[in-house]
Amino acid sequence: MRSNPIILRCLAVLLAFCILQMQPLNARVEPSRGFNMFSAQEEVQAGQQSAAQVARKLPVLPDSDPVSVYVQRLGQQLAAHAPGEKWPYSFHVVNQKEINAFALPGGPVFVNVGTIQAADNEAELAGVIAHEISHVVQRHGTRAASKQMAAQLPLAILGGVMGQGALSQMAQMGLSFGVGSYFLKNSRKAESEADLLGTDIMYDTGFNPRAMAQFFTKIQEQGGARGPQFFSDHPDPGNRAQAVASEVGTLPRKSNYRSDSAGFRDIKQRVAGMQPLTAQQIAARQTPAMNASSSSVAPASSLRNFSHRDFTISYPENWQVYGDQNSSVTIAPPSGVSQNAVAYGVMINTYQLEDANVSLEQATRDLLASLRQSNPDLREIGQDENIRVNGVAGKSVDLIGNSPLRDQSGRPSQERDWLVAVMRQDGSLLYVVSIAPEKDFEGLRPTFEQMLKSLQLR
Repeated sequence: MRSNPIILRCLAVLLAFCILQMQPLNARVEPSRGFNMFSAQEEVQAGQQSAAQVARKLPVLPDSDPVSVYVQRLGQQLAAHAPGEKWPYSFHVVNQKEINAFALPGGPVFVNVGTIQAADNEAELAGVIAHEISHVVQRHGTRAASKQMAAQLPLAILGGVMGQGALSQMAQMGLSFGVGSYFLKNSRKAESEADLLGTDIMYDTGFNPRAMAQFFTKIQEQGGARGPQFFSDHPDPGNRAQAVASEVGTLPRKSNYRSDSAGFRDIKQRVAGMQPLTAQQIAARQTPAMNASSSSVAPASSLRNFSHRDFTISYPENWQVYGDQNSSVTIAPPSGVSQNAVAYGVMINTYQLEDANVSLEQATRDLLASLRQSNPDLREIGQDENIRVNGVAGKSVDLIGNSPLRDQSGRPSQERDWLVAVMRQDGSLLYVVSIAPEKDFEGLRPTFEQMLKSLQLR
């Protein structure tokens, strides 16, 4: 008797469905893969070198400090459940007021005192650390650096660097993973990956993963739509709480989670009495290494194009793009950028409005207020003006502030900033800030205007 092919296909589908139903609800996020020129050994070396630089530039608490000891213990508990390469994780505390944390390639993780002060329970702090561990697991720093290096290196040299010598080549190109490095500012895709992997790490360590999303949401609401410093390095990928909840739904149900501990309460009481330094106070104690000159930042006459998710723009071909198509972007000459400071160049970013129905003028006012939170020295010159960018209404504002460059007496030079903000169809602002020391601004204005004229919103 011949078998009916329709019945056989139905049985096959039914069998596959039954197999899926029988599989345990125990899915785990696997580390993603991407183009990476760094070996594991180079990754660890890069992280250790950068950690030493961090210790020189930031007020890192001694490893023997009780706050550091507690964070080390909590971090190692979480790292024990991290998948993939077994990196030599280490955990450190920065005596800084702003809510932030960052991870270096190969394992070093740094948490600001301000983050511990803001956490209401141990699970929230664990969420931040698990998120940073996930950036290490996913190798986001070296993958971002590899992408930038591949864009700058000729194919002949790139072939020789692949798999060997990436770290030394990176140093020759003047790139690093140090304090404020652009390769430690994550894209929304990287943030989404760290959220999901961090969810699994928290769950496996016994914490409720939803505490991670709840903490990020809480500090974003407290800091306004732009959020505190944390969100300049960790942009909100959108639907964060929903994505974490969906990932939790793939894991076996638990009735009891860790939430708090006597150790956390002791440390919380200890940090409540501390007075950590602000980012501005820390910056004032440092002498910038940058020594850019007018000749070293002169733009080429020929242009190249950059395509972002939200816009396209043309820029001088001897300048570089820092960032990718999903993140905030800085376009600058190599000698115009050092650490977390831009002395010459153009920064492009979006600003999410709390009320999408506000006027362009009010939205620009809100943006300026937000920018001043991170740079109180910024002040307006004259009045804002109406402007059109390829047919789109915008606002133009001239600003002045302190440059990261210093004059011969060691005092900060004056900096000119030209802000142009335009409203996007989704109700957010796209803003462009052109930056140069006051003495050089007018010479670079034609280049800044040429770049603005080429800007096209998507």
